[in-house]
Amino acid sequence: MAGPAEEAPAAAVPPPASPRDGVTEEAASPAARPRGFWLLGEDKSVHRALGGGKTADVLLWKDKKTSAAVVGGATILWVLFEVVEYHLLTLVSHVLIVALTILFLWSNATVFINKSPPDIPEVQISEDLAVNVALRLRADINKALGLLREIALGHDLMKFLGVIVALWILSEVGELCELLRLMYIVVLILHTVPILYHKYQDQVDDFAAKAHAELCKQYKVLDAKVLSKIPRAPPKDKKQN
Repeated sequence: MAGPAEEAPAAAVPPPASPRDGVTEEAASPAARPRGFWLLGEDKSVHRALGGGKTADVLLWKDKKTSAAVVGGATILWVLFEVVEYHLLTLVSHVLIVALTILFLWSNATVFINKSPPDIPEVQISEDLAVNVALRLRADINKALGLLREIALGHDLMKFLGVIVALWILSEVGELCELLRLMYIVVLILHTVPILYHKYQDQVDDFAAKAHAELCKQYKVLDAKVLSKIPRAPPKDKKQN
């Protein structure tokens, strides 16, 4: 007869953690995953990348009424100009004619019906708003000019190739559609891509990491076979004082 120690079942040993697709659970979590290949950088949310203010709320559909109004207004303008073939100058003129006629008749009708005239607020662009917009445009333009200068001086081949590809794509898109249609497509992209990336950020970043690694691999092959063989002028020796 077996003793009590022999009758008691042996404690089950937990199986070793098996990697899933070559990545453990700890490494698969967003906090433990290598973050050098994240599209938005380390510890940076989509909302913060879009500025973190009212614009980010609209693009991420946190303010659904404003987002729907922007998309709806852009769609109406696109239908008027592209489908109905309304002209911009004609549309602005007709809208102003109708608005001014209604306000003029309403203001004069209040004399006969003994009611106060419509309260039309005085709208002016403040100096602070104009200065802030000008400073923001100045900063963006200077940044773009600095990037173009850096590329023109031959300091970064990857940036040069990226800008050339982007400009080529832009030229092809310009041949396929007009400016207004392109602006409407941009509005739709701005109101769909950020929210989709916000929902599927991990999957997109994983794909971006693989694409980045493959691009680096191909660039090394190109550098070894072509770029490194291009003759270059020897560096100039610094003059000693």
